Amino acid sequence: CTRQRRNGVVSAMSDDERRRVMAVNDEYAKKGLRVLAVACRELTGEVALPTSLSEYTPELIEQDLTFLGLIAMVDPPRPEVAAAVKKCRKAGIRIIMITGDYGLTAESIARRIGIISGSHPRIITGLELETMSQTDLEEALKDEVIFARVAPEQKLQVVSALQDMKQIVAVTGDGVNDSPALKKADIGVAMGRSGTDVAKEAADMILTDDNFASIVNAIEEGRAVYSNIRKFVLYIFNSNMSCAVPMVLYLFSGGLIPLPLTIMQVLAIDLGTDMVPAMGLGSEAPEAGVMDAPPRSRKDVLLNRPLILRAFLWYGMLEAIFGIAAYFFLNFLMGWPAVPLASEGIAYRMTTSITFAAIVLSQMGAVFACRTDRTSVFKIGLFSNRLILVGIAVEFTLLACLVFLPLPFLHNLFNTAPLPLNHLGMLLFIPFAMLLLDEARKWLLRWWDRRKKKNRNDQTHTNMPKDAKREAI
Repeated sequence: CTRQRRNGVVSAMSDDERRRVMAVNDEYAKKGLRVLAVACRELTGEVALPTSLSEYTPELIEQDLTFLGLIAMVDPPRPEVAAAVKKCRKAGIRIIMITGDYGLTAESIARRIGIISGSHPRIITGLELETMSQTDLEEALKDEVIFARVAPEQKLQVVSALQDMKQIVAVTGDGVNDSPALKKADIGVAMGRSGTDVAKEAADMILTDDNFASIVNAIEEGRAVYSNIRKFVLYIFNSNMSCAVPMVLYLFSGGLIPLPLTIMQVLAIDLGTDMVPAMGLGSEAPEAGVMDAPPRSRKDVLLNRPLILRAFLWYGMLEAIFGIAAYFFLNFLMGWPAVPLASEGIAYRMTTSITFAAIVLSQMGAVFACRTDRTSVFKIGLFSNRLILVGIAVEFTLLACLVFLPLPFLHNLFNTAPLPLNHLGMLLFIPFAMLLLDEARKWLLRWWDRRKKKNRNDQTHTNMPKDAKREAI
């Protein structure tokens, strides 16, 4: 612009006027407004211009302009974005803004929705990015940074740098030029409404509502699905220990302890009473705090050591203890140790039946316990998962048919015998005992977590300078 029009009067555009206009532009940008400058040029016959419109170029036309003014537009972020960004921060997910907007506008919006919190974030423009080395870019990406006035194809450079830093990268985009970055990213997310077909084809995922908050909700749902798979596996593995211990006792005693659980009863546990409650765990709602944990390590496996130890040495061992305790208790009522352990006939069937019943009832308590890792199951609602309640009903029905109801065909098939109903009353305390023991374990874990967090905070406070301590207080 060589001239400006003010109040209908055209005058020369001085350097002071340029600085004043840029100051107003920056003031608008700091408020998060998008600003356009409007200018015009009068074309007369004296100006030598091409005859074909295809020969017109910005370099040819955009000169000797008359500045008319600035237009400031509000394009506010959606109300739910700030809460979604806050969730990401808690979940250890870092958000980096790459935009074609002016730097100050980008900073204002990023600060408003919580992407940046520092007082002086680094703003890298597309021109600066073109000249940056890979090392400098990786160093800049370690701190709060915004990429402004960046061409879409430059996203690929940023994505590559983050992946070289061993980061898992998700990229959003909608244009044709975004497709290389979408393809390069670990997870490419294309816009479903505004996105081009090329961008959608290059992406791994299509966001149907073009809403960033939906991405965060998908992450939360994904974490819940992964957690539910672990709960399912944990519960399925529990019964393996409780079924194995009776076999081990029989083998190591050299037959002095008759087999407390028959093969058909083991199959009834593995293929019958286990399955429906386990499916209920697969539909568990996301646990509170699922978005407060950092992302899992890439080296973490589904069947890790803590899960296996908890399945076999905690839940499985408790189920085995309850089953074997019930077996010896019924033998005690029959005269043991004055008489040998029952090994045949109706007495033996009754002892295996009570072992089977104790293990199944302990599984009922275990399925509630497996619903959460550290949170108390009473906090999320003991009866909030209806499918688990259906599973418990199916489990109890099968138990009643095999042990408590007079059904000779099933008794002969599974080597069981009807137990008196007073034995059922004795056994009903087992699921509650199982649940309460696990609640005690979870309480200890929560107490230990609080203690470690307090120690870390105390250590941080001890190492702070005196001025910082007073400010923190």
